[in-house]
Amino acid sequence: MLDLHTALTFFAVALALGFTPGPDNLAVLMQSATQGRRAGVFITLGLCGGLVVHTVAVALGLAAVFAASATAFAVLKWVGASYLAYIGWRTLGAPTGELSAGQPSHASARNMFVRGMLMNLTNPKVVFFFLALLPQFVQPARGAVALQICALGLIFMLATLISFGTITWFAATLSAGLRQSAKARQVLNYCAGTLFLALAARLALADR
Repeated sequence: MLDLHTALTFFAVALALGFTPGPDNLAVLMQSATQGRRAGVFITLGLCGGLVVHTVAVALGLAAVFAASATAFAVLKWVGASYLAYIGWRTLGAPTGELSAGQPSHASARNMFVRGMLMNLTNPKVVFFFLALLPQFVQPARGAVALQICALGLIFMLATLISFGTITWFAATLSAGLRQSAKARQVLNYCAGTLFLALAARLALADR
């Protein structure tokens, strides 16, 4: 298994990456700002659900097979870009009355979880990222490689929960007053929708 030094080093790296601006934490930021803290928490849990799948895929060697296929990359890229564009379009057109400073409904929480998981799973760049990052911290001499990769995946998820949870708390707190204003909600919707459309375009233009 992993030694303490390796685990702590990887945790520090993962935590730093969690706070580095990227598609996932920007999505968490905007969802928390527009729909409140609970929405941010559930989309973060959904993203972590996607990380579970990616970790298992790397551990079993499936990710390497996927990465070698240009067709698989292209299909997943366009599915992901289309989904992000759909979210952006829906957000831009969302009535301001749908937003409030209160708690989202249980259905909304479930939708946020599914949204986060789909965003993660349909981003082929996450596959390449995990393939490049996790093996760097594996030490074959210390036991089963697959178990070490799973352990690293769990550490990465913990760092994600901490970093994205912090982003969620601050974004929801700072925007709580703004969500009381219909005009402010329109601006927040516009910013969130534009961000998702930009992320969709970025993914669509991405190369392997």
